[in-house]
Parts: sequence; structure tokens; C-alpha cells
Amino acid sequence: MAEEGHNGNAGGDAEPENFRKIFVGGLTGNTTDEVMREFYQQFGELTDIIVMRDPNTKRSRGFGFVTFAAKSNVDAAMAARPHVIDGKTVDPKRAVPRDDKNRNESNVSTKRLYVSGVREDHTEEMFTEYFSKYGTVVKSEIILDKATNKPRGFGFVTFDDYDPVDQCVLLRSHMINGFRCDVKKGLSKDEMNKAQSNRDRMDRMGRSRGDVRGGHGGPGAGWGGAASTGRGGWGQQGGYGEFRYGGPAGGGGGYGAQGGYGGYGAQQGWGEQSG
Repeated sequence: MAEEGHNGNAGGDAEPENFRKIFVGGLTGNTTDEVMREFYQQFGELTDIIVMRDPNTKRSRGFGFVTFAAKSNVDAAMAARPHVIDGKTVDPKRAVPRDDKNRNESNVSTKRLYVSGVREDHTEEMFTEYFSKYGTVVKSEIILDKATNKPRGFGFVTFDDYDPVDQCVLLRSHMINGFRCDVKKGLSKDEMNKAQSNRDRMDRMGRSRGDVRGGHGGPGAGWGGAASTGRGGWGQQGGYGEFRYGGPAGGGGGYGAQGGYGGYGAQQGWGEQSG
């Protein structure tokens, strides 16, 4: 019954960069690229590494990115958490790209996965069996219509860790029992409100500093932006830009899980199915 997930990159042997990249938050203000490289090379070959720096002070802004040669290296790194760099426990996450309509979920990690496209042919046992290949499933739930007792088209899978959710979201869609199911981060209304508050706070910080920020929520597309480091990559203008993953350097807060496809329409509890 178990079938593979899909990310829209079929037809090529090379693993997409986003499957080989991790975001690392909670760095000290003194952490350098070299220190990051020394730590993460134990998990496999590195193709790129960068600690994002304040353009004025040149100190670490508290986060960076590591790109490996293979997804298996990312799997090994995430399996070896916690990571301690420069004497501080840091916050590594898979670098999940995020589309503009789901901008706010990037600040919140979750162990719950939202699954749409649920049909009468699906069972909770099928979900548990399928998603167990990404991590330990604590609970699978298909939401039923109270009147008809038939699936309302969506459900939830809860893991014991946030990383399996990020893995599933990276794949975007999953074929389960012959039917396509799309997945998003299963954020509650309170978590969505927290995500919005975090984003508003970062917007205010950006305006007060006069930063021109692209990429993560800014005017640039994708991961890059106008204030690019010059590295080619996920941004429309290339590079990582002034990436919006968290607070000021050394703050260690507000990083959360990158990307995400959470969101439930009008956010009326769990009642609105995401399209």
C-alpha cells in the first residue's frame, strides 16, 4: 500500500537543492562559516555553507544554511540532534521553501501534519502505515462529517518530532492507496496567530533597521533577494539575501520551522478544509 511522495521534480536523477539544505538557527554572534563547516562535515560532503551576518556589525545574525551533497547527509544530521556549536545548542531544520500564500507559518514548528484529498477509500491505519516511513506516528485521524459519517476530505497525522512533518511538506504531495493527498503543516489557530505575531515583529524590526530584504517574505522571490551574498540559488535575484528566519544575531528566538503549507482557509478551527 505504501507509495512514494512527489515533489514535482520527476524525470531527473539529481536531488533538488532544497532536499539537501538545512537551516540552522540559534547560533552565537561569533559563530563563523568555518566553525559550522567543521561541525557539519561529520555528516557528509558539504557543497555550501554560510552564516548570515549583520551588514553593519558583520556579526552572525544568529542563523545560517548548510547544503550537503546528498539528502542522506541531511537525514544523518537531523537524526543526530541535538547539535551543539560553539557551546550552544542550535536549532537545525530542513530548509522547506514557502510559497507566498502561506507566508506566516514559517515561524512555527509543529509535529502535526494536515492531509487533504482524503477519500472514503482511505483509513487511519493506511495513514499510519504510509507516514511511518518518515518518522514515528503517534496518531492518525480522518475528520468525518457528523451527519453522514463520511470523510470531510482532510485529516491529521501527529508525529513525535517536527522533522517528519518537514520531510512530508518538502514532498508536497503523496500517493496513498492510489489517490493523491496534499500535505501542509497542521497548525492550530493559536499557532497561526503566533506565526502572524512573529512575522509582524520581524517586519517592524526590518523597517526600523532600514533593511532591504528579499526572499523570505520580502520583495525578492524565493530564498534570495536584493541584498544578496552573491551565491546563486533559490532567489529570483540569486543568493540568500537578508533572510527572514528569526530574531537578531545571537537571539536564538523566532526561528521556527521554515516554509510550510499550513493554513486552513478562513481558520475556523479545524472546520475549513484547505484547498
